[in-house]
Amino acid sequence: MRAFYGGLLDWVELPRPPLLAPRGGCWFALPGGGELHVGIEADFRPARKAHPAFVCDVAEVSTRLAAAGNEIHWADPAEIPGRRRFHTFDPVGNRLEFLQD
Repeated sequence: MRAFYGGLLDWVELPRPPLLAPRGGCWFALPGGGELHVGIEADFRPARKAHPAFVCDVAEVSTRLAAAGNEIHWADPAEIPGRRRFHTFDPVGNRLEFLQD
């Protein structure tokens, strides 16, 4: 997860509070504000439809993700007029949406 979010997406990893650190996982600062908290769950099964959406430069992020071997699924532009967007999956199968500002 660190390689994907911190390395590939270049999001800054945040220190976890001392009382939460023993639980594992990692937190990241999102460009433009917000945080993503990634936890550990023994019987984890990613949702195939539910997902977070991140506002970004979709051309730059989709190019970077595709170059690293991630599948990019462009959304139908008629669904949300004026917002170019795509979906991909992180290394454990979480569906992610990236949309143009």
